[in-house]
Amino acid sequence: MNSKGEICIGTVGAGRATELHMEGLQRFSGVPVCFKHITARRFEQVNEAKERFGFLNASLDFEDILKDEEIDIVDICTPPYAHDRMIREVLNAGKHVICEKPLTGYFGKEGEDEEAVGLNTSRKEMYENVIHSMNELRRAVEQSDRKFMYAENFVYAPAVVKASEIIRKKKSRILYAKGEESLKGSSSPVAGLWSKTGGGTFMRTGTHPMCAILWLKRQEAQARGEDIRVKSVFADMSRITPMLTPYEHRHIAADPRDVEDCGTAILTFTDGTKAVIIATDTLLGGSRNYVELYCNDAVINCKLTMSDLMSTYFLDEDNLEDVYISEMLPGKCGWNNPFLEDEILRGYTDEMRDFIESVYYDREPKSGFELAYDTTKIIYAAYLSSELGRAVQFDEAGELI
Repeated sequence: MNSKGEICIGTVGAGRATELHMEGLQRFSGVPVCFKHITARRFEQVNEAKERFGFLNASLDFEDILKDEEIDIVDICTPPYAHDRMIREVLNAGKHVICEKPLTGYFGKEGEDEEAVGLNTSRKEMYENVIHSMNELRRAVEQSDRKFMYAENFVYAPAVVKASEIIRKKKSRILYAKGEESLKGSSSPVAGLWSKTGGGTFMRTGTHPMCAILWLKRQEAQARGEDIRVKSVFADMSRITPMLTPYEHRHIAADPRDVEDCGTAILTFTDGTKAVIIATDTLLGGSRNYVELYCNDAVINCKLTMSDLMSTYFLDEDNLEDVYISEMLPGKCGWNNPFLEDEILRGYTDEMRDFIESVYYDREPKSGFELAYDTTKIIYAAYLSSELGRAVQFDEAGELI
């Protein structure tokens, strides 16, 4: 905290995740916040972010953030391969951590072909490596007196928050849940490499509905005084778009060199209930984000995008260059449903508010380390299931059988 009593933030990365976090933060004024320092890999990228979001300082050296005694929170918005190391270094520097999803993953061995990790490594080896890494991270978090805040915006989306309120008040049983995030690919240049992302579309986007459903089942369990965990995972992971000719591929941004571009997982919980998670890089027309809950006494549909709050129809795109209509939308002509208050409806504003207030008022965040751990664990169990061609089972202690 600086001399003005402001919570000071240092941000690592200047890509899309940083943009979403900052747009959420800029709508929050309950606690005084100072945007102290931002670092990234390229001067043009970091300088543009500095000016756009009002950071006081910018550089290419992560150490500058670690050494700044005024910085209270470090917001890690890098690709997943850098998360493990940065989390440890931030905690060692005595600072609180915000970590963009996913928590971590398997990224290959030293000297391994970076474009073939996903083709050459068994999913069992990946699963065991990730569990070991996360156990080490858990110890690092527990041994520090700092907070770990997991940036999973679905948990904070107003529709999901309202669903959790209903589940808790009615003590409803979620008998079947379905969640999806699908796009036409990614704007990230490293999205197609396992060595950078720790997986494909299921890791990159499926993590959102996965985490939301795990969190909602946790709310149900707490309301009913029960212990509900994932008992088994059955999944299929595929690479579909490489079959396309260059002409057929022209509208899809996916480039899955050694990762999946289509994934589906079926979860069975210890209470016998089910959930289906879907993630693809083959959806044209924007993005699809939803969670559906079929309960014993209710049906709750949470639609984050596409929204129907507004419709537009354009015959041309004249003077619309700087008008944001929708994520991953290639054109603005014809009928569209613009994203309105996107940072609110998808949860980024309340996510960042919770994190800042958790530090300012010294309380635990709603989305913390255990939720990050469980989500990553189940995702890698899904990868293992797909490789084995059968469901993988967990015992009562949560260990693979």
